[in-house]
Amino acid sequence: MGNLTVDTAATLSAVESGRVSAVAGQAQRDLQAFAARYPALFPANPFDPALFSTVTLANAFCGPWLSAGDLRVANRATLWAFALDWQVDYLAQSRAEVTDIVRRCLAVVDGEPPAADDPLALLLADILATLSAAPAYPALRPAWRLEFQRMVDAMALEWDWQASRTAGDTTALPSFEDYLGNADNICFSFVFLSHWVSTSGPPPIARADEVLAAGRKVQEVIRLLNDLGTYDRDVTWGDLNPMMLGVTREGVTERIGVLVAEALALLRPLRAEQPELALFLERYIDFNKGFYGLTDYWGDL
Repeated sequence: MGNLTVDTAATLSAVESGRVSAVAGQAQRDLQAFAARYPALFPANPFDPALFSTVTLANAFCGPWLSAGDLRVANRATLWAFALDWQVDYLAQSRAEVTDIVRRCLAVVDGEPPAADDPLALLLADILATLSAAPAYPALRPAWRLEFQRMVDAMALEWDWQASRTAGDTTALPSFEDYLGNADNICFSFVFLSHWVSTSGPPPIARADEVLAAGRKVQEVIRLLNDLGTYDRDVTWGDLNPMMLGVTREGVTERIGVLVAEALALLRPLRAEQPELALFLERYIDFNKGFYGLTDYWGDL
């Protein structure tokens, strides 16, 4: 039975859980069909069936009132972020390759048609075409564009840190604060903003700056929850982790507690005017606490 303590007051009913699981199942089929259009991006290892399943389950349980259609952009943006991470962290062999990946992605975001032989850019263009048709896109485009820039820059910076560590140059490694400041490399804000654009109605967008700030704080929480849950894999794969920077597991856990309190304080005033977004973000914190306590998204190499 395990040692899980069940809070029956906070537990979804079996009927509700069944509905959310059904939405996740519908979304997984959609996501797998979408990925099949770009087979070169998604090798079976590490893009195993469980990765597709857990991505769609995460978004479905964090927004249990949403349909598979409502979650389509969030799921596809998440999958694209995994593809970007794979391209930068594990396939790129030089800084020049990383720079080229960033250049090609930014070109698509700024309106340049992707090359026919560039599946990463083609998939991004597909997602962007959907976002561009959303009523909220013109109002949220500047924030989305800025987050996209932050995300690809953060991934490139982490590549630099990893390359220095591999070369034995510990002087170039970040402090814990610098590492946490680079949390955009986990791509949550990009996914959240894409979801926000696709599910919001036409402007005006209520309390947009405050929603963005709350999303960034939640991203920091997820960054560290991920680090706690993936330390062993990070050691095996050669990824950077704060526990390789002189921070103890207890220190990371303590910082997560501080960040969660800060995130909830930012979310509290949003519940009246942006209730669904605020709840989606709050549930993402709790979902990742449970998820990274047992596993993570990637399959085996």
